[in-house]
Amino acid sequence: MMVGVSDDRPPEDKPADSAMPPGDDAENPSPTADPGKPAAPLRLRTLLIIAAVLLGLDLLTKTIVVAELTPGDPVPIIGDFARLSLVRNPGAAFSMATGMTWLLTLVAAAVVIGVIRIGRTLRSLWWAIGLGMVLGGALGNLVDRLFRAPGPLQGHVVDFIAVGWWPVFNLADSSIVCGAILLVVLTVFGFEPDGTRAGHGHHPEATATETAAEPDKPSDNGANGTASSKGNAA
Repeated sequence: MMVGVSDDRPPEDKPADSAMPPGDDAENPSPTADPGKPAAPLRLRTLLIIAAVLLGLDLLTKTIVVAELTPGDPVPIIGDFARLSLVRNPGAAFSMATGMTWLLTLVAAAVVIGVIRIGRTLRSLWWAIGLGMVLGGALGNLVDRLFRAPGPLQGHVVDFIAVGWWPVFNLADSSIVCGAILLVVLTVFGFEPDGTRAGHGHHPEATATETAAEPDKPSDNGANGTASSKGNAA
């Protein structure tokens, strides 16, 4: 009697390399593999929009003030406490460095360049707001330095807001001061330009990547349970 021979064959073992998921090869890592959380978006566009809006408001108010007000003839808003008073300032705040207008122009240009360079890698929304305010104000006063009388690099800044005993200022000055205060507050409380906070661990993306890279470890209960079952079976 002939015994039938089964045609069934055991499945062939697949090569170990084929069992590896894409991207596990150390020599050819997958460029799309990103187990961590997505990084916060860049904020340069937000920074530039804020700066452009503030620059536009500053230029508009200065144009109106120059056309409607006369130097030495203030217009009261709230009695003598708040008023509009046209002043052409050749110096910096508090009328300092009145004979160094050209140097103040170069400083303003350096501030503009520095803020834009920082903004290219910025990921914090609040830092974008603060730097946008500083950039918008610096550009507003820089336009005065470049294009107003008596000439390029020597132009006098148009100031028109007078409050109490405080020196006369403009919207650009207010924007710079408020933006600088915001940046100081963010620095004091540890908020970084990249969107993280000092003293609160690594960047979220790096932390998630490190966690995903750790191999799965069996729990102690699972290991004890397996050992116990083997002992009972014996």
